[in-house]
Amino acid sequence: MPFMVCIETISNVIRPGTLAVRLTANMIAGHLLLTLLGNTGPSMSYMLVTFLLVAQIALLVLESAVAMIQSYVFAVLSTLYSSEVN
Repeated sequence: MPFMVCIETISNVIRPGTLAVRLTANMIAGHLLLTLLGNTGPSMSYMLVTFLLVAQIALLVLESAVAMIQSYVFAVLSTLYSSEVN
């Protein structure tokens, strides 16, 4: 029985950290992709730069949608985690 208490305590302590790592990884991935695509722009022709701009705008919209979904997931999981602890 004491072993189960130890496991549950560790689980409750680690959950907020894993949630933070997940959110951070999603944010960094989107920003990294936009940065990598943006750095290739000066070496391209005019036609490819236009395509790159359209692609970056589409990725920015996608990243905004992911940010909204992640904020919803963060709110729901934070509520669930806090209700389990109390």
